[in-house]
Amino acid sequence: MRGRATAYFLLNLASALLFLSYADDTLTPSQLLGDDDVDGGRGNLISTGGMFELGFFSPKGSSNRYIGIWYHNISDNATKVWVANGGNPVPNRSGRLRVTADGTLVLTDGNSTVVWSSGNGSTVAVNAIARLLDDGNLVVKDGSDNTVWQSFDFPTDTILPGMKMGWNRTSGHNISLRAWTNESDPTPGNFVMGMDLNGAPQELVWNNMVPFWRLGPWNGQYMGGAPEVISENLMDYTFVVNSQMFVYWYTLRDPSVIGRITLNSAGQIEVWAWRDETQSWIRQTFFPRDLCDYLNSPSSCGPYSLCSPTVSPICACLEGFRPKNQRNWDLRVWSDGCVRKTELDDSRTDTVGFFRLRNAKLPDTSRATVDWSMTNLDDCKALCLKNRSCMAYARANVIGSGSGCIIWTHELIDIKFYNSGFGQELYLKLAARDIPSQSADSRRRRVVLIVLVLLSAAFVLTCVGGFIWYTKRRNTREDGLTIDEGKELLELDLPLLDFSKIVDATNNFSTSNILGEGGFGLVYKGNLGEDEEIAVKRLSKTSTQGVDEFKNEVMLIAKLQHRNLVRLLGCCIQGGERILVYEYMPNGSLDSFLFDKTKSTLLDWQTRYDIIIGIARGLLYLHHDSRFKIIHRDLKASNILLDKGMNPKISDFGMARIFGSDQIEVNTRRVVGTYGYMSPEYAIDGIISVKSDVFSFGVLILEIISGIRSKRTYYSESQINLLGYAWKLWQAGEVLKLVDEALGTSFPADEVLSCIKMGLLCVQEQPGDRPTMPIIVKMLGSESAFIPDPKQPGFFSLKAHMDSDSSAKKSSRNNVSITLLDGR
Repeated sequence: MRGRATAYFLLNLASALLFLSYADDTLTPSQLLGDDDVDGGRGNLISTGGMFELGFFSPKGSSNRYIGIWYHNISDNATKVWVANGGNPVPNRSGRLRVTADGTLVLTDGNSTVVWSSGNGSTVAVNAIARLLDDGNLVVKDGSDNTVWQSFDFPTDTILPGMKMGWNRTSGHNISLRAWTNESDPTPGNFVMGMDLNGAPQELVWNNMVPFWRLGPWNGQYMGGAPEVISENLMDYTFVVNSQMFVYWYTLRDPSVIGRITLNSAGQIEVWAWRDETQSWIRQTFFPRDLCDYLNSPSSCGPYSLCSPTVSPICACLEGFRPKNQRNWDLRVWSDGCVRKTELDDSRTDTVGFFRLRNAKLPDTSRATVDWSMTNLDDCKALCLKNRSCMAYARANVIGSGSGCIIWTHELIDIKFYNSGFGQELYLKLAARDIPSQSADSRRRRVVLIVLVLLSAAFVLTCVGGFIWYTKRRNTREDGLTIDEGKELLELDLPLLDFSKIVDATNNFSTSNILGEGGFGLVYKGNLGEDEEIAVKRLSKTSTQGVDEFKNEVMLIAKLQHRNLVRLLGCCIQGGERILVYEYMPNGSLDSFLFDKTKSTLLDWQTRYDIIIGIARGLLYLHHDSRFKIIHRDLKASNILLDKGMNPKISDFGMARIFGSDQIEVNTRRVVGTYGYMSPEYAIDGIISVKSDVFSFGVLILEIISGIRSKRTYYSESQINLLGYAWKLWQAGEVLKLVDEALGTSFPADEVLSCIKMGLLCVQEQPGDRPTMPIIVKMLGSESAFIPDPKQPGFFSLKAHMDSDSSAKKSSRNNVSITLLDGR
């Protein structure tokens, strides 16, 4: 028994010694950390509490080797929080990491070539060691336990709790993040997040050294461009901001939670939390969040303007300013910005005043000045009045009674309005005549005037109301339109064409002039004069669409102007006829090319890609940039027309719905649209939102790439449609098999793959998982944009009896009437 006990003791002692030799947190000058234990090297470093691990790794899909740090105590060891040699990998498993006695970490390859070195500046250590701490910091300490180098001073794409970011004038160190090139390549990418030291310090993200988006200055509660961080309930932030430093860090409110902040390869800042119940990372929040956050983009509003992401159009001039170029402004080109309505005359103080703009993201501070010693806002105002160059002022710190004074003496750019209560007060310096009166007397006079006007209007309306009702009943036309509705058409400044003129233009609606047929009726080619070709859409007496859809289309499309929307030239409501006249599209509809084996060969990849981009921009205009938020509801290949240059134009707005600026979704009892393009929540529950169109757009992307109709395609025993087929290929890693055979092999695989991925993102089952059109346009237009992996699409598997070959079918569920139109 004594011998057996001795054996157990020696075995346990050996195990303990082995753990101490191969699994502790320290690397000494007498040791090396080798890849695959080369040359007798020791094992990976593991922090004392088992939180983090340091060692060699290869990213997914790469054979290159890197030294990095990752989480040791969770199942996800693929998430690297620090990489030493991201720009200079070891091409094989010959790497060795050492720490020299004077305190330098050195990584060499099999040829003893130095691949990476930490350096330690002017500090020379004695008896140095390297240690991996439980906060993820790799430190080099001298014999007196002083830190001579630490990885926290040289982060890659991740901020860990306790890691200090920012700028310190004493040390001269400006700590910044740099994103990976992509998720499989830790080479430093294009995006960098760091402190802009010009003017009043603020945090920026640059793309190839060009400002990409702006987190802004710290205001005592949050960075001006990222107010949502205070509501994610995961982290507490600490800032030290003064003339000597701008340093910040965060701690986790719940020490048991694992959290991190990253800069991804698309330039987004993301806040993540690890969830044990799902064994996965959950994104808590991210920035930038909308079009107003981006700098130097086509949607930027320009100087002296305000960007409001929840209204359309998103750009408006600041109070006291007008568009610099009204023509461009009307075309939704805002980059010229705005100019003052009245120039300032600082020679007299009574001609100048201030307008208080609330809930604002403060303008770019790269050329602003800040006085942290100033505690009185009136002193800040006086300073701005005295400075002839001053454009605006604001508090630097909003905590308590406020402190600090920021003064802007150059043009004001990148101002965003927050309608959620976030933001600060910005005081704009204006000519007194341009400041809206806020006096009590003025408000009182305005109220009295409004009451008098309303009383007078009520009397007049009472007198004429019955007459209007009686007149409308008497004057209902045989075509279903009232005289007043006819007047509405006139007020749209849309030509009302004489029926005889349309008869002449179409050769009396000759069958030889027929271009096609849809739910509305027949479409004819015509000529108004010798040079103007037109498309004439004539409502059939047996049409599934009626006068309501006719009026809807006229009222909507007459007010819309965009290069990717078909242009309405006029209409006719004469003699019971309901006719729409459009610009002629010589190449007809997209479906006539996609699903024709001969004509599909005319659609090379660049043409298909341009069509996808064009449709996306048209939808972006409808959802965000037009005078109304418009949901199309019947987006499909047959409603995409192609001009002579194969540019796509969205058509057929008979089913479209106008949303209020604050509406997110509505429920309808009448579901209209085309089977194969409708989203699940719309087809089943009658829920309409912008995500309904996004789903249809995703179907279109997959059809454009594959040349396969969504609604009539089934595969093998599973009876899956196009969406299911694409999903199966995606899961098998063979998604490029989806590409239309007409393209052969002449297409850029990466670009096609990104488009397929985008299509699958758009058709995800849950509306909340689908991206919005601004995000879609950004992702499609950027080679470096990060596109997340999709989840299973809606309508993944379909029964054979649901195939729709007839021109119209009706069904119901939950008291919702569903009309399925022909998918041509």
